[in-house]
Amino acid sequence: MPNIDRIEGYAEELTAIRRDLHAHPEIGFEEVRTSGIVADKLTQWGIEVHRGLGGTGVVGVLKGKGSGGKRIGLRADMDALPMEENTNLKWRSTIPGRFHGCGHDGHTTMLLGTARYLAETRNFDGTVHFIFQPAEEGLGGARAMIKDGLFEKFPCDEVYGLHNAPDLNHGEIAILPGPAMAGADFFDITINGYGAHGAMPERSKDAVVIAMTLGQALQTIVSRNVGADPPADARDLRRHRQRLPGRDHCRHPRHFQRAGKPGRAIPGRCGSGAHGGRPCERPLKVAAEDGQRGFRRHDAGDTRRLFLGGPRRIGAGAQSRLRARRQDSPHWSQHVRAHH
Repeated sequence: MPNIDRIEGYAEELTAIRRDLHAHPEIGFEEVRTSGIVADKLTQWGIEVHRGLGGTGVVGVLKGKGSGGKRIGLRADMDALPMEENTNLKWRSTIPGRFHGCGHDGHTTMLLGTARYLAETRNFDGTVHFIFQPAEEGLGGARAMIKDGLFEKFPCDEVYGLHNAPDLNHGEIAILPGPAMAGADFFDITINGYGAHGAMPERSKDAVVIAMTLGQALQTIVSRNVGADPPADARDLRRHRQRLPGRDHCRHPRHFQRAGKPGRAIPGRCGSGAHGGRPCERPLKVAAEDGQRGFRRHDAGDTRRLFLGGPRRIGAGAQSRLRARRQDSPHWSQHVRAHH
């Protein structure tokens, strides 16, 4: 796909912007410096700038040459990840524990280049809204902007976005019909057990063994309960949520369509095993809250932390506690801590 000559002339400036953003990454709702650079560049190119939507979000408004009423939104995300960068790049992160590992520095730069080109040519009819979103990485930045009136203040007939794909060849762009990117739900499961003397392990409730069993069982929700057509990631997963006694909160972590309002309680029943399908005598304690992998809270988010707690047995030895935390794609990771 050949480049447009005019945009080719922006290469040096855009490269410098991208490397500067990469060297100074900011995580969700802390994109103060990044949003400032975005606003300054848009203003420099004669684009109307609005700041503060969703905290650190920025919207640029540009009208074309014609008098048409169509309104198009072009969107990019700005936030980095809370992790270390282990590279030797000259423009590597200068901030400990912060890394543009998902390429949002590139997304921001691409939308800035688009804004400059359209501002200089204005060869379109209608209005373009350049939407620079904060906190895409699990903190609900899009919801925060919508809550602040994004589409009431800047109505859009259509909104377009993209994501970098390092697996494509240089110069290639890939599209596909239907849903392209799944949403993600985050949850923590805390299993409370209790210890016993090393010579009498049968008197304990081993949280590690429980976690191992739970991990295997969760995998079967899709692999043994969802058909191959349509694929699991492309269907409504409301029928395949993990049913917990007394609650029905947990679901497959990726989805294209939400299965209803989170937190809806469904009276639970134990399975067909020891309790014979009777209502559970000792329901598990379930609590939900918003947050990014337990990293922080924000009231605009819709992620959930799920806790499963069992009863303590006094005098049975030290309390054993295990927390399993699953993180978002593209690289799922699992952190397990045992406290004795």
